Amino acid sequence: MGFGRILLLCAAVLAAPPLAAQPAPVATQERPAAVPRSILFVGNSFTYGAYSAVRGYRAETVRDLNNEGIGGVPALFKRFTEQAGLDYAVSLETGGGKGLDWHVAEKRAVIDRPWDVVILQGHSLLDRAKPGDPTLHIGAADQLAKLFLAQNPAVDLQLSATWSRPDMVYKPGSPWSGTPIEKMANDLRLASDKTRRAVPQIDGIIPIGESWNSAIAAGIADPNPYDGIGAGQFDLWAYDHYHGSAYGYYLEALLIFGRVTGLDPRSLGSKEKAAFDLGIAPDVAATLQRIAFETLEADKKH
Repeated sequence: MGFGRILLLCAAVLAAPPLAAQPAPVATQERPAAVPRSILFVGNSFTYGAYSAVRGYRAETVRDLNNEGIGGVPALFKRFTEQAGLDYAVSLETGGGKGLDWHVAEKRAVIDRPWDVVILQGHSLLDRAKPGDPTLHIGAADQLAKLFLAQNPAVDLQLSATWSRPDMVYKPGSPWSGTPIEKMANDLRLASDKTRRAVPQIDGIIPIGESWNSAIAAGIADPNPYDGIGAGQFDLWAYDHYHGSAYGYYLEALLIFGRVTGLDPRSLGSKEKAAFDLGIAPDVAATLQRIAFETLEADKKH
């Protein structure tokens, strides 16, 4: 082979595109291309798993629209759906300590696009300046609902009703000081119901706080981390007695998984992979899955 032909051959090889650069299959009438169902999580530290290993969990499997490298509860949801054989494109937009009003004011350009599902999680106090007052929360939820429906009238909008905070219950100075630990979560649920009545575009409430109450009532979760954790129980909260622990966020993700997909959380089983990754024992994972299932079933009668 002459030198010139060798040069031509080398040039042709170098010009050929790598396999990874090949275009994706094109949809045809005979074979439509698979399109993942898109879901956006809008929230705060309760969404991204602050003070636990959940915060950075499998961040590469989800899209953090704020580019902070967060996996969080959205990544747990993604892990569950993979095991269930479902295809979801999961995105999140979160800000620590923020209510829904902040996302309206500061992140509209980031989240204003079509989504199939949106999970909204407001601040645990509803309004940091007026704890327990849902007025600001309702107004922001209404603005976000209009934003997302303008992009996709069929979007599934879900609003999270979150958990009680021991720092608000067992310490003085809050509207819930000295009340039963369950009351704050119940009040947050009532505020979420009020929000849904005011914003009928919201399709449902995810009863996260009620699932925590159920775990406490069942005797498997300790109700007061300030006096130590009871034998055979686990702590749903992180060390600050405010944010969730890996157990708490795992339960949160199970509720969202069950509500969004319609699947029984118990179908994930005791050998569920995220629980293994987080060091949650198989029997505890199964128990949390059962609590999630029972809470979702009870919520159907709400």
